[in-house]
Amino acid sequence: MSLPRQVPHWRRIEQALRERIAVMDAGDELPSDAALCREFGVSRMTARNAMRRLADEGLVLRVPGRGSFVAEPPTHRRADRLMTFSREMERRGRVPSSRVLAREIRPCTADEATALGVPVAEPIVVLRRVRCADDEPVAVETATLVGRTASAVMRADLEHGSLHAVLASAGHHLRRGISTITAAAATHEDARLLGLRRGDPLLVERRVILDTHGRRLEATESRYPADRYALDVLFDVEAPSGDVARDGVSPLAGVSSGDSRPSGAGSPA
Repeated sequence: MSLPRQVPHWRRIEQALRERIAVMDAGDELPSDAALCREFGVSRMTARNAMRRLADEGLVLRVPGRGSFVAEPPTHRRADRLMTFSREMERRGRVPSSRVLAREIRPCTADEATALGVPVAEPIVVLRRVRCADDEPVAVETATLVGRTASAVMRADLEHGSLHAVLASAGHHLRRGISTITAAAATHEDARLLGLRRGDPLLVERRVILDTHGRRLEATESRYPADRYALDVLFDVEAPSGDVARDGVSPLAGVSSGDSRPSGAGSPA
């Protein structure tokens, strides 16, 4: 993949390493910071920054005194950054796919109307899928969308493509969302679809996504096996009352806390 010449050096190194990691096996050794300096003609700080970003994403395992290695591809997502399921899996070197269980247009229930901000019984689109990574099921996902998305959603290939990419191509651009995360026990249907036992623990995420005009476009429930998916949280620590950071500088200055807006196409879809 070629990048514009004005792209920062660390970004070029990061992209090059992503491409290598995609065809390597977990545990394979990656170039040292010194080797990256020689290869790309950059400072050690620049090389270390690129490698650190990949380590923060869980793609690289840094072992002091030994080096950097390709990490096992976890199915984790940062809780403060939403992106498509397809993109997230591809970034982690896994192959995304979906199995469509149902896709229909029907009148919404009272709960669905509240979530989407529409009148009860207004037509909505309901899409239900099993989301997979390397053919392993990692979520049962039920998305409800406002009726104006129907023409795009009903005819799209949503077994191999991204729902949010389809929406964007139809002019429905997502901006931000809010989610609630709870725990639940797997139902009989969860167990059948995800290869679990009834009662096994699940991570359940319910989210509402707004478009660039601030209108609710989608309300989705994703049900993940607890041992196959996790949400990584990066947070600031609030100082005790009256405790001011030394020299007026935040203890986390220079540490990126992510972007609260959806990245790329939005939430995992």
